[in-house]
Amino acid sequence: MLNGSIPESFSKLKVIQQIDLSENNLTGQVPQYFVNFSSLNYINISYNKFEGPIPTGGIFRNSAAVFLQGNTGLCETAAAIFGLPICPTSSATRRKINARLLLIIAPPITIAVISLLCVVVTITKGTKAQPSESFKETMRRVSYGDILKATNWFSLVNRISSSHTASVYIGRFEFETDLVAIKVFHLSEQGSRNSFFTECEVLKHTRHRNLVQAITLCSTVDFEGEELKAIVYEFMANGSLDMWIHPRVGSSRRLLSLGQRISIAADVASALDYMHNQLTPPLIHCDLKPGNVLLDYDMTSRIGDFGSTKFLSSSSGGPEGLIGVGGTIGYIAPEYGMGCKVSTVGDVYGFGVLLLEMLTAVRPTEAQCSNALGLHKYVDQAFPERIAEVLDPHMPSEEDQMAASERMQKYVIPLVGIGLMCTMESPNDRPGMHDVCARIVAIKEAVAL
Repeated sequence: MLNGSIPESFSKLKVIQQIDLSENNLTGQVPQYFVNFSSLNYINISYNKFEGPIPTGGIFRNSAAVFLQGNTGLCETAAAIFGLPICPTSSATRRKINARLLLIIAPPITIAVISLLCVVVTITKGTKAQPSESFKETMRRVSYGDILKATNWFSLVNRISSSHTASVYIGRFEFETDLVAIKVFHLSEQGSRNSFFTECEVLKHTRHRNLVQAITLCSTVDFEGEELKAIVYEFMANGSLDMWIHPRVGSSRRLLSLGQRISIAADVASALDYMHNQLTPPLIHCDLKPGNVLLDYDMTSRIGDFGSTKFLSSSSGGPEGLIGVGGTIGYIAPEYGMGCKVSTVGDVYGFGVLLLEMLTAVRPTEAQCSNALGLHKYVDQAFPERIAEVLDPHMPSEEDQMAASERMQKYVIPLVGIGLMCTMESPNDRPGMHDVCARIVAIKEAVAL
């Protein structure tokens, strides 16, 4: 890992075409001499600790060729080409100092009471599951100022996703070295506040290696007295499963091997088995899809986004929480559309769609699925004799014909079979997650032999 500032000697590299210094510990300002590199067509200095103004001119006129994410101290002196905050003038600097001073001298007990609001409210909601001691121990109080600086003043460059209820930013706190994902809730939007409290409730009662873990949460007010609620999560370096099986236009395709897909499926199945069968009452995710499966540095997968999650009431068999079912079209169990209660087999359906999508790289909403009346029927029509025709063409395959045939019979067909069972139209025909998990783990262990 590189440390310190970019040396002046770099100014001699005038014919260089690409610069990639990302994910280091570089500090100081971005050198102005970069604008004089006439051949430079790509520069990536993301996830360092650069600060100060971005140079103007040269390659910095083309925002598509410059990558700056994760540098929380950068700003712009002109029009916001990169979505960074405008560099403060002397008067703006004085205003910022005054604002920070107000925050510092605010009564500590008031901030403490507000920051504990989430915990107090979620405790009053009450479930029978036991709170995670680890979650309590890792709670570190963060202020609005900490959130503001970590997200580079909520910069668009730092924003990695956004939905109706919340936006997620990548950032780094001044008191930490690791990157974090900061989920800031849109409290003016309907359902956002309930999503925040639901996520708090889930995080308070769960602890599993394949569930995204929160570092801390923040319930406070900004400098203007407006309410802010945020949850700080571990940063998942390899993004979401959706990014891997459906790469964005213009981005390089990263290939997932069959072994990696099996491992991801086993991780997700293990998390769902824990939620359904090892918690009391059971926990139902209600929005399982590739975008909510996140991948760590070592490609370990973790389920995230618990805003639609529900605890299953042990007394009536119905769900606790909001009325109605959240979720995403294509992944929602068909019985939910007919008014049936939320159940664990609804998650099984979502898992089955995810598994089939991971193997075919076809979304359940794509045209071929609509023509076949769903991803289940699209795959089932080719199963098992013509299954190779619907598999992801970018999945690395065996060059040896015999090895490829063995792989198909021993691993691929059983996996597809599990996906088809999980997506049966009738909930009574679907297996439970404990059985599904055991089958996929057995396939994973066979691959490792």
